Amino acid sequence: MKYFCFLIMAVMALAGCSSRTKQGAETQAAAVEAKAAVPEVEFDADSAYARVVEQCAFGPRVPGSEAHRRCGDYLAGRLRSYGAAVTEQRMTLTTFDGTEINCRNIIGEYNPDASKRLLLLAHWDCRPWADNDPDPARRREPVPGANDGASGVAVLLEVARQLSVNAPKIGVDILLTDAEDWGDSGAGNDDTWALGTQYWAANPHKPGYRPMYGILLDMVGAGGAVFAREYFSTYYARGIVDEVWRVAQAAGYGDYFVDDSGGAITDDHIFVNRAGIPCIDIIDQSGDGGTGFFKQWHTTGDTPDIIDTATLKAVGQTMLNVIYNY
Repeated sequence: MKYFCFLIMAVMALAGCSSRTKQGAETQAAAVEAKAAVPEVEFDADSAYARVVEQCAFGPRVPGSEAHRRCGDYLAGRLRSYGAAVTEQRMTLTTFDGTEINCRNIIGEYNPDASKRLLLLAHWDCRPWADNDPDPARRREPVPGANDGASGVAVLLEVARQLSVNAPKIGVDILLTDAEDWGDSGAGNDDTWALGTQYWAANPHKPGYRPMYGILLDMVGAGGAVFAREYFSTYYARGIVDEVWRVAQAAGYGDYFVDDSGGAITDDHIFVNRAGIPCIDIIDQSGDGGTGFFKQWHTTGDTPDIIDTATLKAVGQTMLNVIYNY
């Protein structure tokens, strides 16, 4: 009887294995077919670099300046030219030092009727003072912001151009935030930073806006960049960090997207997470300058010549692969 039962169980197991094998083959075939339907979208790093140069040509985009106003018009126009439905949030914000500044967040929507949505964001303003400059005489000059600001925006503009050519299955929202960098570096008060994002979090461009998650790009263009797993990103959205890093490493960008734990960075993603939207920060933590960031961080040396198209490519291609993986 024991042998008979074993025989019956063996036959059933073999039948089950056969069924599972067939189901597995069908699933695998479906996955291959689905993957084949995903367009092969190539990120153009030279195009992104050109967008860095164009932003910097306006001068430092300090809120309230003419360069800021003109660049804001340029960014909104670029998104419209790439087929986005554009919303501009204009507001007057008060900084930690009591300065009232005219600001605007710029939002570009793709596939607006899709229920599944991905939020991509970067700040487009520049810090008013190069307070980390090696020359003390230049520390009251504004930061040109090629890497700290323009690089993340440039990557998203090139992503937007690709979205206009290859429509994604999901909705994608590009949020260019203002007044991120007018914070008090000596106070240890997070709320003095990312003023535009704080405004957007309290006043989303659409009531009840809830994307699946967000990805913040900040300082994503310098040569030798290292994107460690930022602390708050892992705390709030470990699964998203894991997936984005997996996608990056699968594409051959493991030298950039390393599996090391990074520092805790006060950045726009903090306030997106506080609003209930899981959001991660892809930010250069190479530490070349002894600050934990790239060498020219918050200096007058943050100019387009430090931007490396290979870094832009690693980040931009990862973003496209994430988008078109759905």
